[in-house]
Amino acid sequence: MDVRESAEMRLTGNSKLGDIRMVRTIKTSLAFAALAGAFLLQPPLQAQDSMQQDNMKQDSMKQDNMKQDGMKQDKMQDDKMKHDGMAKSLFTGKFHGKVHSTSGRATVYQEADGKLVLRLTNFKTSNGPDVHVILVATKDAMDDANFLKENTEKLELGKLKGNEGDQNYEIPAGTDLAKFRTVSIYCERFNANFGAAPLDKF
Repeated sequence: MDVRESAEMRLTGNSKLGDIRMVRTIKTSLAFAALAGAFLLQPPLQAQDSMQQDNMKQDSMKQDNMKQDGMKQDKMQDDKMKHDGMAKSLFTGKFHGKVHSTSGRATVYQEADGKLVLRLTNFKTSNGPDVHVILVATKDAMDDANFLKENTEKLELGKLKGNEGDQNYEIPAGTDLAKFRTVSIYCERFNANFGAAPLDKF
């Protein structure tokens, strides 16, 4: 083998070694690029989670603000009734509840214009899903899970504005209060009575 052939073989060997090194370099570069891509994708995911949490907080704050606004309006209506001195107390009763501790007073007022308002004062009950304030055509409502039989008449006054605090509910005109004699805090989802206040003449 002459010097020329020997040099060609070395060049060919070096070329193969160079190719192998180049392939390794490309693989390593691709691996680093994939890792960098993975790290770059993570912040948007975290940002997305953060945005979802912010949206949930904002929704919760909106609901709290709506409840507070409702309570403020009730307070203003209560102050108006007191200042006018024209609202007349017609019926009142104390809440009771054993399974769901419920306390406070329910009073039906008639305003000067004849409008009837149910006012809950010093009110407190359990938190629950789909809770409403209703008038029931019974003497009282016990803590029976299914206290509303199919033939028991009820009159919806609205969703519970808050599980604590003073609040007002309009009673539809023409409601027979001699018939609807009990206020119930009623969980519609479970057909359960959280608390009741039998009404007596004031």
